[in-house]
Amino acid sequence: MPLSAEVFTALFVAIGACSTSSLAADVFSNSFLVRFKREMEPREAQDIAQRHGFVNMGQVLGSKSEYHFINHAIPIARTKRSIPHMRKLKVDPLIHTAIQQPGFVRVKRGYKPLKVENLVKNIEPHEDPTDPYFPFQWYLKNTGQNGGKSKLDLNVEAAWAQGVTGKNVTTAIMDDGVDYMHPDLKFNYNSKASYDFSSNDPYPYPRYTDDWFNSHGTRCAGEVAAARDNGVCGVGVAYDSKIAGIRMLDQPYMTDLIEANSMGHEPNLIDIYSASWGPTDDGKTVDGPRNSTMRAIVRGVNEGRNGLGNIYVWASGDGGEDDDCNCDGYAASMWTVSINSAINDGQNAHYDESCSSTLASTFSNGAKDPNTGVATTDLYGKCTTTHSGTSAAAPEAAGVFALALEANPKLTWRDIQHLSVLTSKRNSLFDAKGRFQWTMNGVGLEFNHLFGFGVLDAGAMVALAKRWKTVPPRYHCEAGAVTEMKKIPSQKSLIMKITTNACSGSNTEVRYLEHVQAVITLNATRRGDIELFLTSPMGTRSMILSRRQNDDDSRDGFSKWPFMTTHTWGEYPQGTWLLEAKFNSQMPQSGFVKEWTLMLHGTKEPPYTELPVLDPHSKLAIVKKAHESRSKM
Repeated sequence: MPLSAEVFTALFVAIGACSTSSLAADVFSNSFLVRFKREMEPREAQDIAQRHGFVNMGQVLGSKSEYHFINHAIPIARTKRSIPHMRKLKVDPLIHTAIQQPGFVRVKRGYKPLKVENLVKNIEPHEDPTDPYFPFQWYLKNTGQNGGKSKLDLNVEAAWAQGVTGKNVTTAIMDDGVDYMHPDLKFNYNSKASYDFSSNDPYPYPRYTDDWFNSHGTRCAGEVAAARDNGVCGVGVAYDSKIAGIRMLDQPYMTDLIEANSMGHEPNLIDIYSASWGPTDDGKTVDGPRNSTMRAIVRGVNEGRNGLGNIYVWASGDGGEDDDCNCDGYAASMWTVSINSAINDGQNAHYDESCSSTLASTFSNGAKDPNTGVATTDLYGKCTTTHSGTSAAAPEAAGVFALALEANPKLTWRDIQHLSVLTSKRNSLFDAKGRFQWTMNGVGLEFNHLFGFGVLDAGAMVALAKRWKTVPPRYHCEAGAVTEMKKIPSQKSLIMKITTNACSGSNTEVRYLEHVQAVITLNATRRGDIELFLTSPMGTRSMILSRRQNDDDSRDGFSKWPFMTTHTWGEYPQGTWLLEAKFNSQMPQSGFVKEWTLMLHGTKEPPYTELPVLDPHSKLAIVKKAHESRSKM
């Protein structure tokens, strides 16, 4: 069920106000969002733009009343608004409002070197690719090379052996450009779906720098769709799929309109959008998508792929244990698939962030040696073995999803998330520091605060996708709210309760959970010392905010911030939910929870009733049995 405008506004408009703490000082770009009093044809908008000294860059998200104007007489980034230019636009009788776009920081999630259910039975043997770098692609086939754990990989050969290689699926790499002339990419490049939003032309080629800083997107593209058996570099996870280049990251400051146009670009030509970037991973930033960008994502999941919904894959972040990816409004969104990483022996990488919104994991660098990273394409026809970070993890997931979409082109964006939950494996993944153990939720699904529901299994996902039945409609239930201000004690926990019937008897009833959000407003003398926990009626306890030692904010706090958990997936939401807030600090602190709203997202009908169970020990069998027992109560 598409999200209503009212629910969207209530949940996400606040992010723009809360996220401004990401910049030390305000920065304003030369871009303007212009809203007209009526629908305008592009020619009319162009004439008005020229009359006032602007350039019309086109409609915003296909709207005939909203346009993107740029004024090249204004610096790309300045510290003050340009009042004269705004006044020129606002006095025009046809213009309702003109908003100069603030600039904000977005960073590539690349590892900086350290100063150091198997559903596929009896598949036919599969011949290895002949590409020279394939032996280094341990994340595709882990034989124990470089000290890795044998069979700890994406199990892609089990998908390829089923005849699935990503055909007729396009993944857009939203990044700093793609070297579409690279011999390992050029035949899998979808030029019709590509665009350069940094230079405003159809050619998203990376800008040259001496340090190859803009190799990021090309490396991500190779992970998805590098060609097979051509004697060049390695092979992509979905080597017969297409990649599109969306260049939007290579500029001093990002704007809401550039992000929105990138995420809304050609939604019926693009199936998957892969993003290996986000707000600064410094452990103190709280930031997320602004209004237009969130509208683009919501439109993508509701209308993209001709109504099936685009899949947005996000790197969970490289801030390490000092950060929490629930403070990243992109990775923590229920409309994106947040992917964390592991190294080749099953440990989390030292830069991996943890949070309850992570759905699953793939792989980044191998062990602690940068030379055992992800082998993929590089700029100017070259190859690399050192790509890493959660930047490397997200495109691997996009490749696995491309395989699933070839196996079943009718999969919705939600089907992809359900398949990820049901087919991801614990395998050998473990927290190197022993902080986060594998835990079972109320319907028997195993999860980990670092790795989500485990490492993606391409073979299992493709096999289940082939016989998948689309899940029932999704509903959004505002399950209750606590609006009375509550003080967080300095030395013990504040416990708050919401008892809910999960909108029973209404047209938004939720009986089987997907995502759960605790939308919270709070302030504290030191924001980074606060920890938040959400416990479901079935007893699953999610840490929705961990301590962030670098976050010393005492002013902004959180304003209607949607902390999200996937850990209660498949559970029954009726009953009492507990929110625990406490300080993790050696020094006395004080704070207040001003408001807490519980949002439940899921289905009224059980989601897997039409799926036959082939393996009685599979996650699918476990959850179906739990749901069947519940329906008899």
